Amino acid sequence: MDLSLFYFADDADDGTGPDAAGRYRLLLEGARFADAHGFTAVWTPERHFHRFGGNYPNPAVTGAAVAACTERIAIRAGSVVAPLHHVLRIAEDWAVVDGLSGGRAGLSLASGWNEDDFVLRPEGYADRARTVVESIDTLRRLWRGERLADADGRGEGPRIYPLPVRGELPMWLTSSGNPETFRAAGRAGVGVLTHLAGQDLAGLAERTAEYRRAFAAAGHAGDGHVVLMVHTRLGPDTEAVTAEVRGPLQDYLVSALTLFGPADAASWSPARTRAAVRPAMERYLRGGCGLFGTVERAEELVDRYRRAGVDEIACLIDFGLPADAVLDGLEHLAELRRRLAAPAPAGESSGNSPGTGENRAGQHP
Repeated sequence: MDLSLFYFADDADDGTGPDAAGRYRLLLEGARFADAHGFTAVWTPERHFHRFGGNYPNPAVTGAAVAACTERIAIRAGSVVAPLHHVLRIAEDWAVVDGLSGGRAGLSLASGWNEDDFVLRPEGYADRARTVVESIDTLRRLWRGERLADADGRGEGPRIYPLPVRGELPMWLTSSGNPETFRAAGRAGVGVLTHLAGQDLAGLAERTAEYRRAFAAAGHAGDGHVVLMVHTRLGPDTEAVTAEVRGPLQDYLVSALTLFGPADAASWSPARTRAAVRPAMERYLRGGCGLFGTVERAEELVDRYRRAGVDEIACLIDFGLPADAVLDGLEHLAELRRRLAAPAPAGESSGNSPGTGENRAGQHP
């Protein structure tokens, strides 16, 4: 099982003041730690116009920063909202990140959902579900050096410069649990990036099985690659970890509620918002939807994720805890990674298939 780091911080300040200069310290120091300790990737998202995730409006920019301070770890977008951008811009940006990193870039594509985001490209909203899937083949062709047909109405459009180091970059589709997105990813021969906010492990197992059937039926090499984003905080004592994260996690979920919840959620009383997020908190803290506790407890949970068809855990580490505490806790996460990377006892399987996640997706050697 591969382990990677995922960033999606809630930005509680106004962008100024004494803390502003250190806003990306956790990203960069965490990336350097992950690079030195054998983690698979660093993921950063695309979020706009809201404090929830507001530190990350452009994963190509944060990815370029990570490329400059690391040497081996994969640099990925989780996710590029494809309908918000012209496909040529996505192709160019990520070819540059791939070049800066020496061939370590990859990206998950999402359709987007928040109508307010589409002030960036209003015409992209109506057909966003179709656009994100069509972008996969177009990006592949552009990264091979082909021209974008009919882009300028003359029968032959532009090609991009520069081209990626590897020709075509590994890609995923982001899904909150829609089975059709899993099937579409399988048909297209890309991976899936998902989470447990809107699905349980039994449902995830069904969807990963559908994904792999679609992947095989389409004739792609390997059996695909499923990444599960999981809120994570490990320490020497489970109860101490639970007590430490309860307040920050509650604040994080309240902020998410104002974005994903009812339109009037921002005006709710503190008591009402706390009550609204309480079931989600218990799912994360006690119900196995978050990696909270000791390394030993995390091993048990990771085994459950593996049996649901997951190939990689993207550990979301920045949900409101102080940066120093998160960075100190990465040693426990590194210990989990070492245990998961250890050879399985004779006769036991250590995963869904051999090789790295990107090799399983059949996307590059």
